[in-house]
Amino acid sequence: MVAIEEYRERVQQLLAHYQMPPFLKEGVETQLIVDTKHDHYQLVNVGWDNGQRVYGVVVHIDIKDDKIWLQQNLTDQLVAEDLVELGIPKDRIVLGFQPVYMRKHTSFAVN
Repeated sequence: MVAIEEYRERVQQLLAHYQMPPFLKEGVETQLIVDTKHDHYQLVNVGWDNGQRVYGVVVHIDIKDDKIWLQQNLTDQLVAEDLVELGIPKDRIVLGFQPVYMRKHTSFAVN
């Protein structure tokens, strides 16, 4: 089993990769938010686009109960599959954005 420290490192590595390039459009920044004390990790878009405020969580990952919980994925990336490519076993990844009754139909952890 991978140590929690390695989970933290791999999640941060993946999100930092998604953060590049840091700007979606001029005036919009993608920020990497890291809370290793509580194990919350997010990519957030912040800024202004044509006079409209832009703010939203694009990817949100938590580490709890020795598992990686993918809480939000508003990208076109297969975040869970990318975590597997980084060495995280599927039975340690929970698709938290899926209802519990749907999780059993995936190849990932139920909870």
